[in-house]
Amino acid sequence: MSEVRLRDFGWRHAGRRAWAVRGLDLDIRHGERVLLLGPSGAGKSTLLAALAGLLAEDSGESEGTIEIDGLDPRKARERVGIVFQDPQTQLVMARSGDDVAFGCENRGVSANDIWPRVSDALDRVGFRYPINRPTTALSGGEAQRLALAGVLALRPGLLLLDEPTANLDPAGAELIRAAVARVTSPETTLIIVEHRVAEALELVDRVVVLEPGGGVRADGAPEVIFAAYGDKLADEGVWVPGFSTAPIKAISKAQNDFVRAEHISVTGRLAPVSIGAGAGELVAVTGPNGAGKSTLALLLGGLIAPDSGRIEAFGDRRPPHRWRAAALTQRIGSVFQNPEHQFVTSRVSDELALGPRRVGKTPEEVRRIVGELLERLRLTKLAAANPYTLSGGEARRLSVATALATAPRLLVLDEPTFGQDRRTWQELVDLLAGLRAEGHGIVAVTHDEAFVRTIADRTVPLGEPAPDPLPRRLRP
Repeated sequence: MSEVRLRDFGWRHAGRRAWAVRGLDLDIRHGERVLLLGPSGAGKSTLLAALAGLLAEDSGESEGTIEIDGLDPRKARERVGIVFQDPQTQLVMARSGDDVAFGCENRGVSANDIWPRVSDALDRVGFRYPINRPTTALSGGEAQRLALAGVLALRPGLLLLDEPTANLDPAGAELIRAAVARVTSPETTLIIVEHRVAEALELVDRVVVLEPGGGVRADGAPEVIFAAYGDKLADEGVWVPGFSTAPIKAISKAQNDFVRAEHISVTGRLAPVSIGAGAGELVAVTGPNGAGKSTLALLLGGLIAPDSGRIEAFGDRRPPHRWRAAALTQRIGSVFQNPEHQFVTSRVSDELALGPRRVGKTPEEVRRIVGELLERLRLTKLAAANPYTLSGGEARRLSVATALATAPRLLVLDEPTFGQDRRTWQELVDLLAGLRAEGHGIVAVTHDEAFVRTIADRTVPLGEPAPDPLPRRLRP
């Protein structure tokens, strides 16, 4: 068990004017299970990073105090386990089993205990592959399960989860929640950030709502918090249970395809699939983790080549992966599953300016495009910020904005609503609906059932991932 205590705690990332968290007073007792809520950008992920002892002194400015069992978090790291928003950032080994074992080895767990712990943790999160599965071969959702297994194997006193089910299909999300429920015994203190509020409530007994700009808005039992603050929280973007969204369907059906793929496949990653997307429609690609959805997005975006089948787009006989970069970015815009993988500059405004400059826009046109996108995606106050200091929701909006910067006719989006609060989710949906009405074609890989119900014109479900022929072994 671990106890958390914060007094007037604040943190400001280097180079930022605004504080990510400030004036925070909070006590979390041994064994409590806390859901941390607040709009996108309220500082939830920053707070978890601070509790995990991951905010280096030279990466920002701090004030106040933060303690775990009376210790500075940097001295209490062996008591804490954290799963990040982007699980890929915490996978360090080439093989899946070794990655789960890595933390145990570093903590000095007995060699006889490590591999039984590894096998138990993998079973609890529903990881279906053998322990020698390459970590580079995992989908985003599979990587999320593996990262959680690595933390569970450590048996931490304080468990920190940042959007643990965001990249998972519904069945996988249920497995993760069940695994978390089994470890949230009186010996484990849990703090979880989760936009799927209704599903997370079964795991917690307390809700803490952060006030954007500083302090705690509300703190108490879930039913009390939502009864007293539900309407206001919903207005501010929190996914309060019971609030639904209205469908936004296309005005007319697509007349022709921007892209057409026939029986395309990638060995070991995507079984043969045919798909097309045309002007004025949004096609949702759904399916379980590991079915190849992200691989399909990379193929349609012209970023990798298929092993078999063919892809044609915009009347060009050459497949998109053979186009010149300038032609590709003006025809097809891609948004990756992990936003940070496509950031290449140190300022939000520079990130947005990069594409227009590369396709020959004048300085005046670049400034106009950047200004419009900053306003549309609610990023104006972050124009000078480093993209890598953004919250998960802010980073996702920036990645969508970079794809729009060159005005492509076809957008290929991988989990476009990941990390969004209710307000920014609705703004993204409205933005995509507007682009569709203007004649853009959109392919969206998603696990977000509300997104599919609200805006998808067609759904292309991918099948189950191919079974791995190797059984799991307890030891490498």
